[in-house]
Amino acid sequence: MSKIISIHSFRGGTGKSNTIANIAATMAIQGKRVAIIDTDIQSPGVHIIFGLNEHKIEYSLNDYLWGRCEMKDAAYDVTHTLINRQQSSTQIKGNLYLVPSSIKAGEISRIIREGYDVVRLNDGFQELIVSLNLDYLFIDTHPGLNEETLISIGISHVLIIVLRPDQQDFQGTAVTVDVARKLRVPKMLLVINKALSSLNFPDLQQQVESIYNVSVSGILPLSEDMAELGSKDIFAVQYPEHPISQTVQKIAAQIADVAA
Repeated sequence: MSKIISIHSFRGGTGKSNTIANIAATMAIQGKRVAIIDTDIQSPGVHIIFGLNEHKIEYSLNDYLWGRCEMKDAAYDVTHTLINRQQSSTQIKGNLYLVPSSIKAGEISRIIREGYDVVRLNDGFQELIVSLNLDYLFIDTHPGLNEETLISIGISHVLIIVLRPDQQDFQGTAVTVDVARKLRVPKMLLVINKALSSLNFPDLQQQVESIYNVSVSGILPLSEDMAELGSKDIFAVQYPEHPISQTVQKIAAQIADVAA
């Protein structure tokens, strides 16, 4: 049975899009059929990590929402991005697809001005699962809470909340966790990102888990190596032995376990 995984953060700048790209890529490499939908329509960004620019995007999520295409028409096969440049002969067992949001200013402003049919968006999720025969559909949500985000969270089998070890993030995450519980999301996991290496990670994990009564699936350190890549590629693919990539693999395994 296909599983819907929403990845959310209450505030921007948590590294949510990079996190979802790395987790989804890891699961695809392991043999799963995976898709990502970028529903952060007001500030899309996942397409950059997969090398999709404006000239390569014929249809986007916006086109589907305005009735210009089917959802599958806006899904791009980005499985080729799973190949490690140093090991170009790597055999990929699964598949990875991306539905980007438009990066055209006119399309973004129209969404902000007019809104869109969130019911149609939900229908699109189901259509994509069937048409691509997906094992996992990852939804990259807009930061904060709005109607689209609430629907995405409400239909999810697993909600991943990304936060930084920051008091503003702690407070916002508390709101998200409370809303998710009211929506009766079956499973929740926390990912702590951009943690200073000087922090005691076991103590941080224990502190966060005690605050929210939600498991921390992994802590990702603030990394110069990740910053140097600059979202130009998938970090866990190009540096699979890096400690960050090893943690991503553990997070992916926990998601698979709780979604089973």
